[in-house]
Amino acid sequence: MSTDAPAADQAATPARPSRRRIGLLPRILIAIVLGILLGMVMPVPIARIFTTFNGIFSAFLGFLIPLVIVGLVTPAIGELGRGAGKLLGITAGIAYLSTILSGFFALAVSVLVLPRLLSGASVGSLDNPEDSALAPYFPLEIPPVFGVMTALVLAFCIGIGLTLVKPGALHEGFDQFRTIIEWTISAVLIPLLPLYIFGMFLGLTMNGQIWTVITTLLGVVLLVFAMTIVVLLIQYTIAGIAVGRNPLRMLWTMLPAYATALGTSSSAATIPVTLECTRRNGVPDAIASFTVPLCATIHLAGSTLKITTFAIAIMIMTGMELNVMTLIGFVLMLGVTMVAAPGVPGGAIMAATGILASMLGFGEAAVGLMIASYIAIDSFGTATNVTGDGALAAIISRLAPKRMLEHAEEVEAAEGRHIGADGSVAI
Repeated sequence: MSTDAPAADQAATPARPSRRRIGLLPRILIAIVLGILLGMVMPVPIARIFTTFNGIFSAFLGFLIPLVIVGLVTPAIGELGRGAGKLLGITAGIAYLSTILSGFFALAVSVLVLPRLLSGASVGSLDNPEDSALAPYFPLEIPPVFGVMTALVLAFCIGIGLTLVKPGALHEGFDQFRTIIEWTISAVLIPLLPLYIFGMFLGLTMNGQIWTVITTLLGVVLLVFAMTIVVLLIQYTIAGIAVGRNPLRMLWTMLPAYATALGTSSSAATIPVTLECTRRNGVPDAIASFTVPLCATIHLAGSTLKITTFAIAIMIMTGMELNVMTLIGFVLMLGVTMVAAPGVPGGAIMAATGILASMLGFGEAAVGLMIASYIAIDSFGTATNVTGDGALAAIISRLAPKRMLEHAEEVEAAEGRHIGADGSVAI
C-alpha cells in the first residue's frame, strides 16, 4: 500500500474555513441590546438566574482584583528599573506624564461641563439588581486575600525592591504570576463579561433605570470623543515644537495609524502602521522601533481620559459627592494602573476596577456600567493611545542624547517582551 495515499487524500480534501470569532465589542453590544429587550418581558424567576450569576461573578472579581494589582503592577515596576538604560526611563516617565495629564484634562473638563450636561439626569443610587426584587437565589461571598490598598502598597514595595536586586527566582516568579493573571483575565473574565453585562442591563431595565442611563451617556460619549481630539492636538503641538515640524502635518501623517486602530481596536495590529507613520515624521528608526512598541503597553492617555470622564459622569448620575482631591489621587493611581494594564481587549478597564471601587466607592452596578461604557467606545481610546505614541516618539527623539541612539537597538532587544512573538500588546 502506498504511503502517499493519505497525503493525496488530504490534498484533495478542501480545507475547512476557519470560524470567525465575534469580537468583544459586538458581543457586549449584543448583550446590552438583549438585556434591554428581554428585561421588558422576562419573568422574575428566570431573571434571578442571571442575577445569581452576576453575584458570583462580582464576588470572584472582588477576590481577584488585589491579585491583579500585585500580579501586574509589581513586575511592571520591577522591569522599569532593571537597568535597561536611561532611554527606557525617559520613555516611561514621559508616557506616565502624558497619561496623567490626559486624566487631569478629563477631570477638569468633566467637573466643569458634566454637571450642566447631566443636570436633571439621575438614577438614584444605581441599585444593584441583587439589592432589589431581583435577588439572587443564593449569595456567595469570596473574601479577598487582602484589600486593594494593601495590594497597591505591597506591589510598590516589592516592585521597587525588585529594581534593587539582581534578576533571579523572585523576578521569574512574579513574571509567571503575571502570566497567570493575564491568562485569567483573557480566558475567564473577558469571555464572561458579555453575560455579566447582559445581567446588569437586564436588572437596570426591570428596575426602570435603563433609559435614563442610555440617554445620559450618549452626551458623555460625544464629549469623550471631542476631548480625545483635543488631547491629540496638544500632544502633536508639543511634539511639533520639540522637533521643529508642523504639528498638523505630523498628525495628518499619523492618520493611517489612527484609522487602523479605529477599525481593529488593537494596538498590536497597529504597531507596524504606527512605526511607518512615525518614521515618516522624521523620528530616527532606532527611537521609533523602541518607543512605539513600548508605548503600546505603557502609554494609555486615551484610556485614562475615558475612564476618568465616565467615572465622574456615573458619580454625578448617582448623586455621589465629587471630591476633587480624591479624584486627583484617583487619576494619579490610574496612571500607574494603566502602565501595568494587561495587553488584552478590555484589560485596561479590568485593571482599573480595583481603584474605582476602593477610591471612588463604586458598587457592582456602577463598575459594570463603567465596563460596558468603556468597551462600547474602546476603538476611539485605542486610536488615541497609538496615535499619541507617534508624538511621544518625536519628543523622545529630541530629548534623548545622541549617544543614546547607539544603545536604542540593544534596549529594544532587552524589552522585546513588550512586543511579543504574536504582537500581543493590544489594550
